[in-house]
Amino acid sequence: MNDRITALKKALEKDPDNPLGLYGLAVELFKEKRYDEAVLYLLKYIDIHEDEGAAYRLLAQSFLNIGDVEKAVEYYQKGIEKAKKFNHQSMVEEFQKEIQNLKGLL
Repeated sequence: MNDRITALKKALEKDPDNPLGLYGLAVELFKEKRYDEAVLYLLKYIDIHEDEGAAYRLLAQSFLNIGDVEKAVEYYQKGIEKAKKFNHQSMVEEFQKEIQNLKGLL
């Protein structure tokens, strides 16, 4: 097992709602292609922490890798709402393009 994953899981045992720990662990799991696990930590992260958009990208990409295109589109759309709220126009445009690409798969 990846040492960083082990260390982050251990840290989260002490502080289960630590946003940096949750997001960091999700990123590491994503890198290891453990998308189902990444989704669990990302959902918990966005439930307790207002993300500006990047976590929604990772969630959408995780769902895409699992094969759930509808969920991928859903999280890109939620990401657009957050990115607009935080004035991340380039992220809004990126997510809109991704949604257009994915609509062809639905």
